[in-house]
Amino acid sequence: MNAIRYDIDDQNTLTLTIDMPGQSANTMNAAFREAMTETISRVEQDLETIKGIILTSGKTTFFAGGDLNELFKVTREQAGEFEAMINDLKRQMRALETCGKPVVAAINGSALGGGLELCLACHHRVVLDDDRIQLGLPEVTLGLLPGGGGTQRLPRMLGLEASFPYLMEGRKSNPKAALKAGIVDALATDNDDLIAQARAFIGANPGCQQPWDRKGFKIPGGAPQHPAMAQKLAIAPAMLKQKTKGCYPAPEAILSAAVEGAQVDFDNGQLIETRYFAQLVCGQVAKNMTGTFWFQLNAIKAGESRPQGIEKARFQKVGILGAGMMGAGIAYSTATRGLDVVLKDVSVENAEKGKAYSQKLLDRKVSRGRTTAEERDAVLARIQATDTAADLAGCDLIIEAVFEDSDLKAKVTREAEQQLADGGIFASNTSTIPITQLAKASSDPDKFIGLHFFSPVDKMQLVEIIVGEKTSDDTLARAFDYVQQIGKIPIVVNDSRGFFTSRVFGTFVNEGVAMVKEGIHPASIENAGVLSGMPVGPLAICDEVSLTLIQHVRNQSRKDMEAAGKSWTPHPAEAVIDAMVNEHDRKGKAAGAGFYDYPASGRKHLWPGLAEHYTDQAKASEVDLQTLKDRLLFIQAIETVRCLEENVLRTVEDANVGSIFGIGFAPWSGGAIQFINQYGVRRFAERARELADVFGERFTPPRLLLEKAEGDTPFE
Repeated sequence: MNAIRYDIDDQNTLTLTIDMPGQSANTMNAAFREAMTETISRVEQDLETIKGIILTSGKTTFFAGGDLNELFKVTREQAGEFEAMINDLKRQMRALETCGKPVVAAINGSALGGGLELCLACHHRVVLDDDRIQLGLPEVTLGLLPGGGGTQRLPRMLGLEASFPYLMEGRKSNPKAALKAGIVDALATDNDDLIAQARAFIGANPGCQQPWDRKGFKIPGGAPQHPAMAQKLAIAPAMLKQKTKGCYPAPEAILSAAVEGAQVDFDNGQLIETRYFAQLVCGQVAKNMTGTFWFQLNAIKAGESRPQGIEKARFQKVGILGAGMMGAGIAYSTATRGLDVVLKDVSVENAEKGKAYSQKLLDRKVSRGRTTAEERDAVLARIQATDTAADLAGCDLIIEAVFEDSDLKAKVTREAEQQLADGGIFASNTSTIPITQLAKASSDPDKFIGLHFFSPVDKMQLVEIIVGEKTSDDTLARAFDYVQQIGKIPIVVNDSRGFFTSRVFGTFVNEGVAMVKEGIHPASIENAGVLSGMPVGPLAICDEVSLTLIQHVRNQSRKDMEAAGKSWTPHPAEAVIDAMVNEHDRKGKAAGAGFYDYPASGRKHLWPGLAEHYTDQAKASEVDLQTLKDRLLFIQAIETVRCLEENVLRTVEDANVGSIFGIGFAPWSGGAIQFINQYGVRRFAERARELADVFGERFTPPRLLLEKAEGDTPFE
């Protein structure tokens, strides 16, 4: 069966239906390219009799884009061969749009990446009016660029400035938004209307030519040399660098391809695009991002970490203990997915405050047209605010989200778990306290598990599922199902103090604070953080978390370890945190003062007293930026290896995805373990030893890393 069905009807309209055999979605792989070559050859033979062409799909999605399995394997040595292949495919698409007959894309489902680029090569685009359909060019999110003509056609359709959010940010649109933007030309009510509109266009436009193929064509909004556009483009690279911090080559390549291509004819513009595309495909950043954000993330979503052979669970009613920021966020994320929620706190007033958080978020969505007042009210009706444990009766799942205190958590566990429905499970949202320790308060520890959400819950996609010593596979499977039911990404880890994400996060902030103690200027520390690819610097994130909470978690951990007969080794950062809280009364952002000042009007800025108290001017002037960046990334990667070595982490996939989505580890690297792989395992171990010699044994390579380094073997 051919990947493209070729049907000419009695009105001489040719319908090309892309329906690749053995695939749930159409992709631009070798089979498609072969089919496209054969199809264009037949079109050229039948061109005199063809009245027009309709391009549509036999799948529920129109076209999913490029075949990432192919792209991922392309090496630098194959770059020339790859360029030739891409240019050949573009010639086929170009032959379609220059055939002189009207070509209409009848878009019956989502068209992303190469799928949308096919549509852009048509003269007219009609799409089903269904909000579930997405149209866009998301290649940049995988470190790539639209390599099927997207950087050339979209700017010529919309203008350079209007096209940049779609090209450089990967913005996706539903059909209505795409129509408003000018990406599509019409909406259809159903499949019959879709084809009817396509036929009507063909009947009304017997001869078609793309605007950029007509004499005198001008790019909307002005070409790069137009004075107004030239002025904007002069600052565009600097603005882009401010966003990417130089860590992401794809947006820069997209800007270059679009602007350079707009200064030449369309065909030469396509050749420029191909060069940049090949450069990115063969580059390490695209390999890192594609490997993690596509292959590894999809493996997790497919349930690779979920125990097999256990029936999938569907939850109806969830209880949440504690209506603070975390509890309120979990309640919102659960109720918006159609589940009933019982939000319990020590008073109805506190519980109602937690529910008000959902009201605030939903009101914002209503004001922006992203939901209706009726839908908002339906979500709020699913949240019951209470101070009575009896209202938890019949919950399939109860999540404890109270303050990080072992005794308090034990108290609320004993009070609430007896209200669980038969077969129900109990979870703790602790970020550091071992699940096995907390499960001692449970009468049924095999049904006790950790569900570590991240703040703010409504925005953060990750949930870290922590398995205690007695947690059953059935409980793990059910917890996994709940996380997916509310649309989050689950990673599974074994028990440990701090688990995986909190342990690694702690090394990042501690390293930054330790640099303060060493006399390094705070601005240098923060710049090193963002220039390495972290979302914010370590001092800023300390303020967000709050210095008092960092202090409390440390004290709780020390107390628990000493109670277990284990020694506590102070970190160099502890003295600075204690001085900030106890001597300077600077407790973090919520308190209005921390490492940063937070003026009522104006932007936050580093507290001048920090440099006055700690900075050693001689040392600050000699500091090496790369060393600072290495320290912040290496310390996290080393701790991640320790988590693998100790069997806290079960898979490399969970390590990479968890480090990025949980703590913001530099996404360009593909995650904490992929950072080591792409650096070179042996080179990484050597650099870690150098850092250990200068900055302390915390950088000493773990045994597992040394074993891998011996054979220079990547983590898999």
